[in-house]
Amino acid sequence: MAIEAGSITPLPKANLRERVLRALRAAIMSGELVPGELYSAPSLAATFGVSATPVREAMLDLAKENLVSVVPNKGFRVTVVDEEQLDQITAIRRLLEPPVVAEVTGLIPAEDFAGLRRMAQEIVDGALAGDLATYTEADNQFHLRLLGYSGNRRLIDLVAELRGQTRLVGLASLLDRGQLVASAREHLELVDLMERRETAAVRVFMIRHLNHIQDLWSGRATGQISQVAERHRRR
Repeated sequence: MAIEAGSITPLPKANLRERVLRALRAAIMSGELVPGELYSAPSLAATFGVSATPVREAMLDLAKENLVSVVPNKGFRVTVVDEEQLDQITAIRRLLEPPVVAEVTGLIPAEDFAGLRRMAQEIVDGALAGDLATYTEADNQFHLRLLGYSGNRRLIDLVAELRGQTRLVGLASLLDRGQLVASAREHLELVDLMERRETAAVRVFMIRHLNHIQDLWSGRATGQISQVAERHRRR
C-alpha cells in the first residue's frame, strides 16, 4: 500500500531506533499506518531513508505493545481496533483518568504549572506544524505527566497501554480541515482549570475530552468540550 507523507519521513541518524519507534507509534496512533494493512520493513525503511534493521527492531517493540502483529516472511500488520473495542477502552479510561486528574489538581505545586503549560503548548505547536508525530507524542507525555502526580505507577502503565491501543484516525482529517489546532488548545484550557484548582470542572472536562477523542476516532465528533467546561464553571 502506498504511504503518504506525514510521520513517515526521512530521519536523522542520531538515536535512530528510538526515532523510528516514535515515528511508527505516532503513525499508527494517528491512522497514517492503516489498521489491518500489511507493511514490510524494507518499504518503511526506504521511506524513512534508513536500513531495514531499526525498522524491524521498532516493529518488534510495537508488537509487544499489541500495536502490530508479525506476519512471518511478509512484514507487520497494524492491529485493528474496531468501534466496540474503542468504546470499551474509552469506558475504562473514563473510570480511571477523570477522577485521578481531578484529585491531583490540588496536589500540583504552583511552580509546576509553567512546565505543564509548555507541554500543552508543544501539543499545539505540533498541530500548527501539521506534525502528527510531535502532536501524538506530546499529547501522550502530557496526559501521563498529569497522572504521574498520583504516584501510582501501575495506573500510569495501564493508561499508557490503553492509550497505545487507541487509534486516533480522525487526526489526519482534522488536520486537513484545519480543526486540529482547536482540539490541541483544549490542553491549555485544562491547565488553566487545574491552575485555578477547579477540581469539579477538571473532572467534567476530562470526561468530555475522552468522549471527544472517541468521537473523533469513530467519526462521531460532536463539538468542542471547552463550552461544556465553561458552562460547568458558571454553575
